[in-house]
Amino acid sequence: MPCFTRPRRFAPTLAALLLAVAGNTLLGSVAALAQKAEAWPTRPIRLVVPFPPGGGTDLVGRTVGAKLSEVLGQTVVIDNRGGAGGNIGTEIATRAEPDGYTLLISSIGPMAINPTLYGGKLPFDPLRDLAPITHSSEALNMLMVHPSVPATNVKELIEYLRKNPGKMSFSTSGIGATDHLAGELFNRMLGLSTIHVPYKGGGPAAADLAGGNVQFSFNTVSAQVGLWKAGRLRALAVTSPKRQPLFADVPAIAETVPGYAVNNWYGFFVPAKTPRAIIDRLNTEINRILKMPDIIERHNAGGIVPVGSTPEEFSRFIRAESEKWTKVLKEAGIKAE
Repeated sequence: MPCFTRPRRFAPTLAALLLAVAGNTLLGSVAALAQKAEAWPTRPIRLVVPFPPGGGTDLVGRTVGAKLSEVLGQTVVIDNRGGAGGNIGTEIATRAEPDGYTLLISSIGPMAINPTLYGGKLPFDPLRDLAPITHSSEALNMLMVHPSVPATNVKELIEYLRKNPGKMSFSTSGIGATDHLAGELFNRMLGLSTIHVPYKGGGPAAADLAGGNVQFSFNTVSAQVGLWKAGRLRALAVTSPKRQPLFADVPAIAETVPGYAVNNWYGFFVPAKTPRAIIDRLNTEINRILKMPDIIERHNAGGIVPVGSTPEEFSRFIRAESEKWTKVLKEAGIKAE
């Protein structure tokens, strides 16, 4: 009967129509995203710094951010969100819209250490929820002491700490940060007993060291260099495997403690699912900025060396660092409190 055959003849036509509409909608969405990416940026950009002002992450973020404002023609607003070893600011970035208007400058701690340090309990996965842009720079950490400490080199500091077990303290930018791991490694390799005092960033940690509230630290050079040049801190050694050209007269801890080495690094990210066109544009511009003479000078003044990479190279680097520090944290039994 006709009343039964009509739906059968109509069904393929309806299905085709629905597929066509869905296809056109999808194509329209893709085209709209492409147009937005091509027009980007049309308004100010927020650059989240997951640490307080004054540390190495902040220095790199502000230095590169100022140049990005110039080359992109839009203001880059620095948003310091310190706390929880960088986790608070990092989570904010992971929850932002993936539209290119929220960037993150982060470091080894939130990206390669904290996932293990916090026992897999973080509300985000940096490798899943963030897209890398570029490995921007490597930072020098330096062992410094308050002038009241009677030590002018690493050997004298070791002797002083051994004579005062459990009495001397070292400041860090947070539990699980590279300066914390540097201090714990120093203790473990030499059988020392010192007190760890964590802060919410490198700046506050350096300030309290200069105030004499703690005796030494393995903080980044960028967080301590101003206080060092002002004579409020005394530099003993760098934590890198060997001396660095930027501070050639400062020995490496490894010259006194063979095998000792701790490095720090920084990089830029956007929320996952940010259009690839925007990531590529940011990669090109930031890598170009890192080669500018004035940027190199600003970085070097804070003990930081510009690097630059592709997003893929940076992703592989982060995974390798994560595997390395996961092993160290588990062997040392270091956990977030």
